Amino acid sequence: MPKMKSNRGAAKRFRVTASGKIKRHSSHHGHILTKKSSKRKRNLRKESLVSEADSARVKKMILA
Repeated sequence: MPKMKSNRGAAKRFRVTASGKIKRHSSHHGHILTKKSSKRKRNLRKESLVSEADSARVKKMILA
């Protein structure tokens, strides 16, 4: 049986913290930034955690 491959697209987008939670970047910060306020763009720079409902699915993709 060959090794399981991790999903490379997911591996580039998510990181696992020391406590086992998964960090992600915010969406909507790629383009069309002129109409967004400075406060909104600044808050989009921050990383946040993947929700508990989705974390098991993401872990399976990146830790396979």
